Amino acid sequence: MDAVPDSMLTVAPDEPSPPGNPPRSQADWAGPVAAFTVLAGTLTSLIGISWDIEWHVDVGPDTFFTLSHLLLYSGSALAGVASLVMVLRSTFAQRAGRATDPAVGGAPVRVFGGTFTAPLGYLISGTGAALFLMYGLVDLWWHSLYGFDAVLNSPPHVALFISISLTMVGSITVFAAAREQLWGRIGLVVSTPVLITFCPLTTYAFQGVSQTIDPQLAGNIFFSVCLLIMGALTLRRRGIALSIAAVLGVMQLFLWWFSPWAAKWYAGYVRLPLRDNLMNAAPVLPSGIPMLMLGVAVVIEALLLLGRKQNWSARWMPQVVGAVAGVLVSLSMLLQTSLVSGGGEGGGGPMGQSGTSASTLLTDAVLGLVIGTLAGYLGSRFAVLLRLNTTVTDQEDSLTR
Repeated sequence: MDAVPDSMLTVAPDEPSPPGNPPRSQADWAGPVAAFTVLAGTLTSLIGISWDIEWHVDVGPDTFFTLSHLLLYSGSALAGVASLVMVLRSTFAQRAGRATDPAVGGAPVRVFGGTFTAPLGYLISGTGAALFLMYGLVDLWWHSLYGFDAVLNSPPHVALFISISLTMVGSITVFAAAREQLWGRIGLVVSTPVLITFCPLTTYAFQGVSQTIDPQLAGNIFFSVCLLIMGALTLRRRGIALSIAAVLGVMQLFLWWFSPWAAKWYAGYVRLPLRDNLMNAAPVLPSGIPMLMLGVAVVIEALLLLGRKQNWSARWMPQVVGAVAGVLVSLSMLLQTSLVSGGGEGGGGPMGQSGTSASTLLTDAVLGLVIGTLAGYLGSRFAVLLRLNTTVTDQEDSLTR
C-alpha cells in the first residue's frame, strides 16, 4: 500500500456527497438504528466478559449456563441480527435496481456469487457474530467434556474472543462509513474504545510463551496506540484522540464498579460462597485498561497538530507519533501495575514478579518504542482503508494518489 498522503494530517470540514451519487439522507433511520444496535451488542458482550472474569476471581469456576455468559451471547446475537437485517435490506435494494448508499455500512460486497449484497461493515460484524455463536457451541461441548471452566485461555475462549473482536471491527467500519453524519462520528468515538478494551484479552493465549515480554502489555500498547491514531486520522478532526480516551476512561470506571458488584450479587443470588482467601483486589479487566490514556491522547493530538503546522511528511509522521505514544503507554502501564497491585507484577517481566528495576524500565521502553512504531504505521493504513470504504469524493480521491 502506498504511503499515507500528507493531507491525512490535515483537518477537513464535512465532506459533501459527490455529484451524481445518491444523497446521504439524514432521514434514513435504518442506518443509525442498525449501527447503534450493533454497538449495543458489543457493549453488552464487553460487560458480560468483564463480569465473567470477575466471577472466576471472586467465586471460582463456572458452568456454561450462567448469567454473565447469557449477557455475552445475547450481545453477540443482537449484533448478528442487526447485521443480518442490513445485509438483507441491501440485497433486496440491489435486486430491485436501487442504488445502495455506501454511507450505510460501507461499500457493498457481493457474497456467495452475488446471492447476497452486504455492506462491508455489516458483513464483518455479522461474520464475527456468527462465528461467536458457532464457537459457543464448541464451548458448550468443551464444558461437557471437562465440566467447570477455570481459565481464560482455553481454545474455545480464544476463538470466542477473536470472534467478538471481529464484530467490534465491523462496528467501527460501519460508523466510519457514516462519518459525514454526526451520529457516525459519535459512534466511531464510542466503538473504538470498546475494541481497545476488549482486544488485549486475546493475548491471554500467549501467556507463558515469553519470560521477558508480557503479551498483555504488548497488546495494550499496540491496540491503544493503533486505534487512537486510526480514529484521529479517519475523522481528521481536532480532539478525536482525546474524545476516544475520555470514553475509554468512562468505560473503565463503569466496569471497575460493575464487575465486582455483579459477581458478588450473582453469587448471593445463586447461594454460592465467595472464595475464602478473597482480598480487596482491583477488578481484573478494568485494572488492565491503560488509565493514563488521556495524557497519551494529549501527546498524540499535540504531535499531529505540530506536524500539520510544520508540514511534516506523513510518510513517517504516524510512526513517530506511534513510537512516542507507545513508550508512554508502556511506562504508564508499569506505573499503573505498581499502584494497583503494590508492585506485585512486573510491567514487562514475567507475571507475578516485581518489575521496577532499570532493566525492566529499559525493556518496557524498547517494547513500547517498537510496538508503538508498528501501531502508528498500521493505524494510519487502517484509517486510509476506512476512508476508502465509502464513495470516493474529489477531495478523498486526492488522498489515494
